[in-house]
Amino acid sequence: MKQLFLFMLIGILAVSCSQKNWEQTQDAVIVYPQQTGDQEVKAIKITPVHDEIIRVSASASKSFSTSESLITVPQKETVSFQVKEDGDKLIVSTAKTKVEVSTLTGEVQFLDENGNVILQEKENGGKSFAPIEVDGVSAYTTRQVFESSDNEAIYGLGQHQADEMNYKGKNEELFQYNTKVSIPFIVSTKNYGILWDNYSLTRFGDPRPYGQIDQFKLFDAEGNEGGLTATYIDNNQNDHVFTSRIESTIDYENLETIENFPADFNFNQARIVWEGDIQPEESGIFHFLLYYAGYTKIWVNGELMADKWRTAWNPSVAKFQYDMKAGEKYHIKLDWIPDGGVSYIGLKALSPVAPELQDDISFYSEMGDQIDYYFMKGNSMDDVISRYRTVTGKAQVMPKWSMGFWQSRERYKTQEELESTLKEFRKREIPIDNIVQDWSYWEVEQWGSQEFDKARFPDPKGMVDMVHDNNARLLISVWPKFYLGTEHYDEFDQNGWMYKQAINDSIRDWIYPGYIGSFYDAYSEGARKLFWDQINEHLYSLGIDSWWLDATEPDILSNASMDYRKELMNPTALGPSTQYFNAFALMNAKGIYEGQRDENPKDRVFILTRSGFAGMQRYGTTTWSGDIGTTWEDMKAQISAGINFSMSGLPYWTMDIGGFCVQKKFERATEGSEAMKEWRELNTRWYQFGAFAPLFRVHGQYPYREIYNIAPESHPAYKSMLYYNKLRYRLMPYIYSITGAVYHDDYTIMRGLAMDFADDHRVYNIGDQFMFGQSLLVCPVYEYKATKRDVYFPNNTGWYNLYTGEYLAGGQKLSVEAPYERMPLFVKEGSIIPVGPEIQYTDEKKDAPIDIYVYAGKDASFKLYEDEGTTYAYEGGEFSTIEFTYSEKDNSLVIGACTGEYPEMVKDRVFNIIKVSSDKPVAMLGKAKDVRTVHYQGEEVVVAL
Repeated sequence: MKQLFLFMLIGILAVSCSQKNWEQTQDAVIVYPQQTGDQEVKAIKITPVHDEIIRVSASASKSFSTSESLITVPQKETVSFQVKEDGDKLIVSTAKTKVEVSTLTGEVQFLDENGNVILQEKENGGKSFAPIEVDGVSAYTTRQVFESSDNEAIYGLGQHQADEMNYKGKNEELFQYNTKVSIPFIVSTKNYGILWDNYSLTRFGDPRPYGQIDQFKLFDAEGNEGGLTATYIDNNQNDHVFTSRIESTIDYENLETIENFPADFNFNQARIVWEGDIQPEESGIFHFLLYYAGYTKIWVNGELMADKWRTAWNPSVAKFQYDMKAGEKYHIKLDWIPDGGVSYIGLKALSPVAPELQDDISFYSEMGDQIDYYFMKGNSMDDVISRYRTVTGKAQVMPKWSMGFWQSRERYKTQEELESTLKEFRKREIPIDNIVQDWSYWEVEQWGSQEFDKARFPDPKGMVDMVHDNNARLLISVWPKFYLGTEHYDEFDQNGWMYKQAINDSIRDWIYPGYIGSFYDAYSEGARKLFWDQINEHLYSLGIDSWWLDATEPDILSNASMDYRKELMNPTALGPSTQYFNAFALMNAKGIYEGQRDENPKDRVFILTRSGFAGMQRYGTTTWSGDIGTTWEDMKAQISAGINFSMSGLPYWTMDIGGFCVQKKFERATEGSEAMKEWRELNTRWYQFGAFAPLFRVHGQYPYREIYNIAPESHPAYKSMLYYNKLRYRLMPYIYSITGAVYHDDYTIMRGLAMDFADDHRVYNIGDQFMFGQSLLVCPVYEYKATKRDVYFPNNTGWYNLYTGEYLAGGQKLSVEAPYERMPLFVKEGSIIPVGPEIQYTDEKKDAPIDIYVYAGKDASFKLYEDEGTTYAYEGGEFSTIEFTYSEKDNSLVIGACTGEYPEMVKDRVFNIIKVSSDKPVAMLGKAKDVRTVHYQGEEVVVAL
């Protein structure tokens, strides 16, 4: 009997062990791990989306969410894949990618077709789930960790203001805020990317929130334990001390915590100094986060870690690290001048983690139904970004006029101001394509009416017609905000489409005497349609060309705490704001894009938006970097911010040239003063940089930002700004061709150096130079009175000075000349750059000759792209290309046969061929001695050089 029982038991075990703990469906493989430890992972789904795109979903139950992603788009094609068991591993293979999944732990590895590991999850899978319930909705707080190789660099994550370029080993909190745009996507120099499909507050790197400084032992200025000495000076002119007290935290970051400042303290002439010692209880590198507005300096052991300014109402962040030893004291001093009214300040820190853990790639999100991410790979970072757009949607070709110059100011207060500005540009022959009407064109108590105040704008249709008659376009500001009691508010409210917390709490905005209002719920399909219908009726019907969607974080109440921000936009039509916190701008843009394309399928949509999210590129959007400050450090931070935003898969980015929020010294600057000199130089240097951003746009508070208001015609500032404006327009054949490549080739205009020089590890951390298209190396100058700057020239190629044609070898760092009127610009050896005539707007002189500059030394090619410029006909194939190919060996240029056509295309062309070589330097736009003129009629031409 015992033998029979034993035999039966062995048989049962054998059958049990032979049973598969995985299954294959039509489009995926699901694994049910056997040994997940404390990860609580019950099922992992591997879904091949493309031969080089794999979706990974992980569930804390044995089922998966069926909700459609807000980020991704439906895929039209199915992918062939094979599945094979190999011991305790399951191998899922497409034609170009292999995925190995442990059937024991669920750990996933990604390999190329030859079996080389590209990326792998942390040992045992690196997944974690913690139950969370919000507003009766049950979900999970999730985390996924990957191992990171020692020699890779990581980019993306959107646009942030701490001037960080390479995110390897860094921490970044992903949420939307004025000047901060969070996109949960990274791309690696190892030619892979990860898209984290989650909409809630997310942390990249360390999953912990920054903690208060009371994690240290604190000592005051006298050496007594318990806190830092905080000295409150209420008259900075005579250093009058209002009070001095001991504080164990510096936490005045939002409207709630600033209530902890001393009562009756006058901030208008104030200065506060925190000083003492901090003593860590553990050793290692501490990561500090300084939250600041006003003039802020901080020292650790006498070393200046940050010296910053931001306007009082719009704080920013600075980051620094410090290596500390347990038990040792470190002197700290934070010197803060609020610079007008109650302001915001905070200092937090993260205690050390082991270096190998800090270098891990980690995504943590506050709330989601499951873990969802996409792994994608290619032969280059361009390939990876192309895969990203396969998953999240293509970016369109922006209308050609949008690639010209944009003039704006904090707002044109009247119709006459806007019209006279455009007339002045035309009178002075300053190229311009776009003029902007910012906020408050409506009657003061009618925010959200989308109607002009007749007293200040008596003839809106006439104004729009005037802009068009002057060969320009009009962008107008449209907020998702509505005052209580207005007609449009009521239309939303009667359908339950308004966020009501701000109404219930009677929150008043900053418009005197303060009005109560709130934002509509962009997550509701009906609300989005109503929003467009209102805009269509009152604005699009006037002929307005493009949309400025402001405050789309959404910024219902500036400087609210994170918890209160969630309350203010809760609930959304899809669920708790905690779960959908980061996607408002995506939904808002979706409604405008789909509304306009439905109303007018012909004309291209153009949207400028202050916030962004993964997938925004499919809705005709450009994102700008928000209300940044007029400082050199803010200018510098925009370089890395714009590069990383572009490397997040969204190709169209811009900024307020000159900065939006103005320091008082510039507001009050008088002719001949040092402040006026600095103001003009700051704007000049920023303008030089801005001419090579994807969109070229000036905006900001007073002083007015038109170049003739910044400096007189005779001034170097005016001359330089006019030069770069004209240079941008001369380069329009090059610029519009790379704009076409954004759609047709999934190209990226503003390029981190690692995109084109990944084999040169010296470029990995360079965040103050970038490639503009494939050929131009842009090196902004961001220090006052600087007339030189260091430039690193990537190796394996040579470089030409754009202004002189001088040749420089790659692989070296040089101090180069940077006179006031010129920013260092270089052309990559082996480049072809088409240069058009001098024009006043983008579609002027369409049939004029084009100069073709050939930068010799290596073979080169360039595809000249043209289409009608304003419609979506290119989606149906109405465009043309002409490929130029230079052979160094043959010393010849082949102008290929024209392919494609569109109505009104120019068929008879004149190309002037100009060769630039190391022994025969030629300045771009200079007078070349040896020019080959070619009359081209669409057939292939070979030109000997």
